[in-house]
Amino acid sequence: MKLLIQHGTIVNENNIFDGTVIVEDSKITKIVDGDTIPNASFDDVIDASGCFVLPGLIDDHVHFREPGLTEKADIDSESSAAAAGGITTYFDMPNTVPQTTTLEALEDKFKIAAQKSHVNYSFFFGATNDNVELFSKLDPHRIPGIKLFMGSSTGNMLVDRREALEKIFSTAQMPIMVHCEDTDIINRNMAEAKLKYGDDPKVSHHPEIRSTEACYQSTKLAVELATKHHARLHIAHLTTAKELELLADGITAEVTPSHLYFCDRDYTSLGTRIKCNPAIKSQTDRDALRQAVADGRIAVIGTDHAPHLLAQKEGGCAKAASGMPMIQFSLVTMLELVDQGVLTLERLVELMCHNPADLFGVRNRGYLREGYQADIVLVRPNTGWTVTKDVIQSKCGWSPMENHMYLWRVERTICNGHTVYQNGTVDTSYIGQPVAFR
Repeated sequence: MKLLIQHGTIVNENNIFDGTVIVEDSKITKIVDGDTIPNASFDDVIDASGCFVLPGLIDDHVHFREPGLTEKADIDSESSAAAAGGITTYFDMPNTVPQTTTLEALEDKFKIAAQKSHVNYSFFFGATNDNVELFSKLDPHRIPGIKLFMGSSTGNMLVDRREALEKIFSTAQMPIMVHCEDTDIINRNMAEAKLKYGDDPKVSHHPEIRSTEACYQSTKLAVELATKHHARLHIAHLTTAKELELLADGITAEVTPSHLYFCDRDYTSLGTRIKCNPAIKSQTDRDALRQAVADGRIAVIGTDHAPHLLAQKEGGCAKAASGMPMIQFSLVTMLELVDQGVLTLERLVELMCHNPADLFGVRNRGYLREGYQADIVLVRPNTGWTVTKDVIQSKCGWSPMENHMYLWRVERTICNGHTVYQNGTVDTSYIGQPVAFR
């Protein structure tokens, strides 16, 4: 299969230029500056006029809920949402049922994805208080790293023993992605909130309970442990201006589109639809994160895509589930921030394509380069459309972006040279590839 993508505007490696991409089978074979077309025949020609041509996105942080929680999401539905959003590669988190904390559970996930994932995939291995001895048996060429819940979260994977933390940071030979929130601070804040506001405080109090201090103290400890043991620390979903002070050489951080787009004022209109852990915080925090994304202190944009049924989102701080589905709308949300001047299009591609590939050592993805896998997304500006229920691919059937009008559209998603998404339709017959790591 030989494919020609012409007349598009390529955004890649800090350059924007009108160019042509040639794909043969699953790989990019040539990138031409301009519209000069080699004297060859093609099986398919894509006219990308008016579109920007980007590398396929890599989302380093998703919860696709399979196995065990498939009433709200599964690998089939959420990889479809990824394809519709321009994401061609994802790394799934271990807090499923069973948890991905044994070699057998990890292997089972790979088997499921090999049958059901419509884009490329890999899985984090989950750390617990007592499974460090398994780290040496993990294949670093198959998975991106270790996921550590170093503080309060869902999924019963809390690691809070100092001895266990020391072992994890001193033993892991691959990136450690850490969810940082201090459990004791959160529990104390929740007890105080219940005394003031009742057994289920309104969701507007969520950032007071899962507070700046809870995030800062946990992140501070993670940085200290990583520095002490020379570990490769990647801080998941950083949410506060104060935490930015902790970033140092060799320590990277991720921010989600949700924490860049929303702030605590949005609880009034969206309620628990934007309840997530760590919490959406103040406008000051949001603006500080935006600045850090623009100036290079933040390395990666990952969604923390975490679907729940709407019935599970009912209640307040104590009862409503935390997490939201965002993978289908992460790219167009970030493109909206490009239009607002928050960051450049070149920087967006660094954050969502190049940097995740470099940080985790992804082989032959994340860039438009000759010899790389043909993971490509075409996006079209100035094309108004509104998010309605019928366009939502996620199994949970809702989005915090419902009724929002976007001016950018994902026109086509190409995964390993195959068009997996086009004109609102996902090709669910296509199965992506397991990711290889250097």
